[in-house]
Amino acid sequence: MPTLRALECFVATVEAGSITRAAAALHLSQPSLSHQIAVLENELGSPLLERLPRGIRPTSAGREALRHARAALESAARVVQAGRAVGALDEGQLRIGCAGSMTAGLVAPLLRAWRRRHPLVRLALQERNSADALAAMITADEIDVAIGPRPTRWDGLTELLASEELVIVFSAGDPLGDQPGPVPLAALHGYPVIQYAGPHGLASWLDGLFAEHHVSPEVVIRTQQTTSAPALAAAGLGAAVVPVSGVPAGFVGTVHRLDPPQSRDVVALTAGRGDVLVSQFVASVKATGLRVPAAVARQLEAV
Repeated sequence: MPTLRALECFVATVEAGSITRAAAALHLSQPSLSHQIAVLENELGSPLLERLPRGIRPTSAGREALRHARAALESAARVVQAGRAVGALDEGQLRIGCAGSMTAGLVAPLLRAWRRRHPLVRLALQERNSADALAAMITADEIDVAIGPRPTRWDGLTELLASEELVIVFSAGDPLGDQPGPVPLAALHGYPVIQYAGPHGLASWLDGLFAEHHVSPEVVIRTQQTTSAPALAAAGLGAAVVPVSGVPAGFVGTVHRLDPPQSRDVVALTAGRGDVLVSQFVASVKATGLRVPAAVARQLEAV
């Protein structure tokens, strides 16, 4: 396979019309340039240049090879330009996966700011309700970075971004939700609750939490969407345990902490450390942090 250096020497010699002038333009000795062209001719099996008393000219094979050599050098230059553009965050594509509960409170504001700063970087977002599903997508090369809770199985890189509180929400007028202070887990024994449907990551986590505290709530409905749980609770179907980032700004019920308090790590999953776009995006996520709607934060402080 011809090297780019050999092609560069060949093109420069044709364009200069002289080995001497081409060697000077490329800062090479004449023997070094002649060697590069000789290797290229040997690999192609045909003379490319005809030596004349005053300079050189391409042979018929050289004229045909010249067209492709120029195209190869132009393509190589575009490769370099593209790589530098991505490194400067001026080009490229970033494939992001995130937990559905974190789209509004974390990822959406960040993507808006990212688009303003890096308008030529193409963004693709996929949401999942399972950290294990996000990890599998990175393994399958479907996304470049995943933002969400810790998966149960993961062999790649993990960076801690934040700790997120899990809270419990009720409809307005709910007897338990109207009481002040954190809600004891024991108070949920026999109480109507909204649970998550597998393979939602919170489904098994809640089952384990209730079992650990010997609590058996009355599961009235299951949902596969974290964002649906507060809406179902506000409609009066039951209490819902949700990540605080999943409580919408306009939630019309009450929001309480749990007793004992519950939280989960929010992490970034990546396959490696070599991707500039990924590392810059993760740094932006870490700097931004989780945003809790002001009305929700005030409720939590009040109780």
